[in-house]
Amino acid sequence: MNQDPTGRDRADQRDEPSWHDGPAPAHANPGPPQAAVRGAAAPAAAGQPGWEREAIEKLAYAALSEQRSSRRWKIFFRLAWLVVWGGIAWGLIALGTGSGSGGAGGVNPHTAVVEIDGEISADGETSAMNINAALRRAFEDDQAKAVVLWINSPGGSPVQAGIINDEIHRLKQLHKKPVYAVVDDLCASAAYYIAVAADDIYADKASMVGSIGVLMNGFGFTELMQKLGVERRLQTAGANKGMLDPFSPESPEQKRHVQVMLDQIHQQFIKVVREGRGERLKEDGDTFSGLVWTGENAMDIGLIDHLGSLSYVAREVIKAEKLVDYTERESVSERLARRFGASFASEAVGTVLRNYSLR
Repeated sequence: MNQDPTGRDRADQRDEPSWHDGPAPAHANPGPPQAAVRGAAAPAAAGQPGWEREAIEKLAYAALSEQRSSRRWKIFFRLAWLVVWGGIAWGLIALGTGSGSGGAGGVNPHTAVVEIDGEISADGETSAMNINAALRRAFEDDQAKAVVLWINSPGGSPVQAGIINDEIHRLKQLHKKPVYAVVDDLCASAAYYIAVAADDIYADKASMVGSIGVLMNGFGFTELMQKLGVERRLQTAGANKGMLDPFSPESPEQKRHVQVMLDQIHQQFIKVVREGRGERLKEDGDTFSGLVWTGENAMDIGLIDHLGSLSYVAREVIKAEKLVDYTERESVSERLARRFGASFASEAVGTVLRNYSLR
């Protein structure tokens, strides 16, 4: 038995913790501890190219490509809609500008129609500029056997009506072509001022004709302002510059001056009616009072000549049943430009007039 000096078996001491085997053989290469392995792997991974960055870049490029593609399609659809709406606008403009050009050459004998519809004013389709341009084209067309003023209007500007009336007389004298006025629903005030320039006036038995008078209307707020405790501050250069201001009291002198102007315009109107109707007019105290009459009564007092419609006049009187419209129509672009232009102008002028008035 192999014992140490203490008498214990050496084999028993192999199981004690302090017991060590001999050194490992030189050819053995035991692996390092696990912690050491992880510590060494980290620097190696950090030294390689960053896969996270590469992945983020790929995602960013993909998103950018998708945005570009979406933008291209968006631009394409917008251009497509622009082309569609442009075509529609072009068609409407063509219809608007070409509505009165049907009688220009190459058309068989026909009745030329110029429509006067709505309020007669300087900034609308029934302005003297538009109506007179249509009248000139109608009179100058050799194929137009006669010109018909197709009227449905409550009146409007006496200035515009006077210019149209004068132009009708000039064109009649120049072209020796008959002119007829045909009333639809209404021919009152300035519209009748125009109608009396025609050779004959036709209307339906229920049409409303007349209103030979002049008016100027407005509102006064002076008493209301006094009750509310509101003071009107108006600075003018000229004693009567603020005349007709609804927020200022109306003086008797100013009222008399306005009445003189209205009476003068009324007498001008009466003179034009008498010259146009001549002996056909049966005057009484109500003729120039501003009253209106039905077509049937208007014929009895000489305001119109006959009862009849547009088609009746073309077919039975002129003997040219085909109707060609020479009316100057505003195109869509012109109407929009006028409205936007008026809106812009009123805003700009309003800004100036808040402080000063040069009207």
